[in-house]
Formats: sequence, C-alpha cells, structure tokens
Amino acid sequence: MTSYTLGQKHISPVKPERGVFPLDHEGECKEKMLKYMLCLTRNDSKPSKCQTESKEYFQCRMDRNLMKKHEWEDLGYFDGQ
Repeated sequence: MTSYTLGQKHISPVKPERGVFPLDHEGECKEKMLKYMLCLTRNDSKPSKCQTESKEYFQCRMDRNLMKKHEWEDLGYFDGQ
C-alpha cells in the first residue's frame, strides 16, 4: 500500500538515452564482458584504459542484436580507439 504526503512531487520515469536492450540471457557475450570487467578491475575502474575491451564487448552485443547498432563515434569511440 502506498501513502502520499501533501506537497510530495510525483516523479515520472525517464527512459534511457540509448533505449532498452535485451539482457544476454544466453551468455553470448559473457567472455567479452568478463574481459572488460577484469580490465576495469586492473585499471582502477578507469574506462579510458579499457577502450579495446569495451569496443569488443559492444561489437559482440551489436552482432547478436543485443543492442542497437550504432556508429562508433556515437558511442564515444574515434579513430585509433
């Protein structure tokens, strides 16, 4: 049961900027995800140090329709990354 207080603002949910994408229930990209997570662990959680691993993970997800295909520049990757 929910109770409301006078003056309480109602906050509407906002969809993610890139939309919703399916979870990898079959583990098709699990190896790539684990490589990326291990890289983050080894590099003090600095994504800039794991560009190659993150790009491989996104590529795996796009190849298997687990996320919408995007241009690399739209995902923050530029030549040489």
